[in-house]
Amino acid sequence: MSNQIDLKGRVAVVTGGAQGIGRAIAERLLASGAAVAIWDLDLASRACGELSRAGAAKPVGCDVRNLSAVEDAREITLKVFGQIDVLVNNAGIAGPNMATWDYPIAAWEEVLDINLTGTFLCCRAIVPAMIARGYGRIVNIASIAGKEGNPNACAYSASKAGVIALTKSLAKELAAHDIAVNCITPAAARTAIFAQMTQQHIDFMLSKIPKGRFVEVDEIAALVAFCSSAECSFTTGAVFDISGGRATY
Repeated sequence: MSNQIDLKGRVAVVTGGAQGIGRAIAERLLASGAAVAIWDLDLASRACGELSRAGAAKPVGCDVRNLSAVEDAREITLKVFGQIDVLVNNAGIAGPNMATWDYPIAAWEEVLDINLTGTFLCCRAIVPAMIARGYGRIVNIASIAGKEGNPNACAYSASKAGVIALTKSLAKELAAHDIAVNCITPAAARTAIFAQMTQQHIDFMLSKIPKGRFVEVDEIAALVAFCSSAECSFTTGAVFDISGGRATY
């Protein structure tokens, strides 16, 4: 790490934290002193075992599409750690690449359920505990696609635009509390999610990035670490761009 964010004594939940961007975020928060509950359906136990060297990591099986599963994961996390200070809503999928008029209804519903409804359900479940403690940091992982819309990715683009709007709405509702709600809009990172995309779509995304490369997961994690910290105290409802110059707003 090139800088040190102090998260000692904090407990973070990272959804989709077993691999990819979520794994990098969990590693960075652990290295900053936080305890981390990794909410995921896949590989969470193995990931937590590998991450235990960096700090306290707890695997929690959770399907973010299901309210009961989310509430159960919250209760497990509170039982183990006693508090939740940070929520990073990272779980997401890309969905297929095809024209809007050909897009399968089932695929649309799955992408929206995980990317947008999952973010809503996790916020809904955890915010009351943050209000009761008088402190919280929520970081939602959106996407540059939510700002600009990517062709042949209507569900993904719409879901991430919804995450941006949800962030702004919730931030205003919580502005009277010491609970900051912000989102990150990264360019694409080369992770397992690329397996869901066509090579043509991957090439299109790269062509739109002025820096000429994909974002590294550790770069995203560094920005999330700041947004998860007490130092991020007056910024809420913001959209932090990390798109390599694709978006300048």
